[in-house]
Formats: sequence, structure tokens, C-alpha cells
Amino acid sequence: MRRRQFLAAGGVGLLAACAADRDGARGPEATADAGIRRPVVLVHGAWHGGWCWRPVAERLIARGHPVHAPTLTGLGERSHLREPVPSLATHVDDVVNAIEWNELDDFVLVGHSYGGMVVTGVADRLGSRIRHLVYLDAALPADGESMITQNPATRDPDVVAAVADQLAALAPDGVWMAPLPPVVFGIPPERADLVAWLERRLTPHPLRTWTDPVAIRPGALDPIAKTYVHCVAPPLEPSAFAAHARRTASGEAGPNWRSLELETGHDAMLTDPDGVTRIIEEAAA
Repeated sequence: MRRRQFLAAGGVGLLAACAADRDGARGPEATADAGIRRPVVLVHGAWHGGWCWRPVAERLIARGHPVHAPTLTGLGERSHLREPVPSLATHVDDVVNAIEWNELDDFVLVGHSYGGMVVTGVADRLGSRIRHLVYLDAALPADGESMITQNPATRDPDVVAAVADQLAALAPDGVWMAPLPPVVFGIPPERADLVAWLERRLTPHPLRTWTDPVAIRPGALDPIAKTYVHCVAPPLEPSAFAAHARRTASGEAGPNWRSLELETGHDAMLTDPDGVTRIIEEAAA
């Protein structure tokens, strides 16, 4: 059987590569000499879409990994799906369905920024099928927390109300938060081409997904191998990500964690795709 590879453009659909060796053998035994090539599912953050993973997806595919970069409902090329307004549960379903319909097992699941909320919900439902869970400068909620309450500093009701008011200011219609400038995501202003590229693609994000709580069964994530990656040059401020990095490094966040730093900005998949690819490949090993 001839070697087959299936590709689609990141951000407008599925990115996938499936490979066999020359005589048709498939699976880990067929790739032992080159290293294990596991599926990777990449979940983007607020205002972004699957398109933002393109530089990382291209590198992973070139190394033989099947890659799936779904765009969450209401964002990117799915921005026409604004009604009914997507919830956090909708976005969890988006990723769960991508995994189920592609019949994925033993895969690496990566969540960036708000995507940490989504992959946490996915891991609660499909934990036994996940090889490794990677939080890339991402939300790391406990049960019942939302995007705006996961940081201990924002759990005071008055602070929560103030944060909610700030977010509401980004949503003139009370529903969709307008995109933030690329510089907020750590894109250097001198990268004018990248700044312009992001400005053309960022789309409004549903406010309710930042206030919806996530449900996690006790101990559901404990058996899963997990990596937390904090982007520190520059760090995103204000955020809970530095606190998450400390908690995962100290063991306070629970078992099976490693904690890493990347010398790049928040949108690391665009500013340091080689570093992000390396971390994902280590998680896939």
C-alpha cells in the first residue's frame, strides 16, 4: 500500500497527517526508528481560531503527527454561528466532537489561554484517552471556577464584579467582546506583518464563556500527565498564569505536573512555534 497523507489548511478546517511505512505497516511499531508520532489536538484561545496554530501544525505534520486544530463555535471561520450565543459547554462539545468523530486515542491535548478552560472540560469527560495535557500560558481552573474567578485574587465578590464590568466594557452589545490589540498577546510592534495578520483574523468572543463555570469531577485530571507552560517575555499582565506556573511547579496543583517557561510572548504559537512544537513533541513521547 502506498504511503498516504491527508492535509487540510489550519484555521479553515482540520489539519491532519496520517502516515504508514513503505510496506503498509502502521502504528507505533512502524515508527519506532523515527519516534512515536501521536495525534495532537490544538485548542485556541479567545478571539482566535484554529488558524493561529498553523505554524505549529505545519511543523508537527512535517514530523509525522496527525494534527487537529478545531475552531470554536462563533469564532474565526465559524464566526457566522453567533446564534444561539455559544457557551463554555458549547466549546467543550466542539473539541469533544472533533476527538470523537476522528476516533482519537492516546493523543496530546493542548489549550492556549482561554483554551485552558475548554481542555479542562474535555479532560473531565475524556481523561482516560488523553496521553498528555498541555496548558500553554492558559487558564487552569478548579471545579466551579470560570475564566474570571480562577485567580485567587479575583475570588472576592467585589473584585469579581469589577472584572465582569471591565469585560462588559469590551462588549458594547453586552454579548460579544471586541478583540484586543495584538500587542496585548505579546506580538512585538516591530513585527508589523504579524500584527496586521492578526488584526485581520481576530474576531469577537462571547462574553458568557468567561463567566460560565467549569465542572470537574474530584480527581478526574490527577492520572493525566500534564505540562504547564508560562510565557515570560513579556508575561501577560494582569493574569493568573504566573500563579499557575508556581502552583504546578510546587506540586500544589496536584500530581503529574511539569512546569516550564518559554522566553516569548503570550501568543507563543506565533512568536516561538519551534519552542511550542518541541514541548508538544516531548509530551507525545
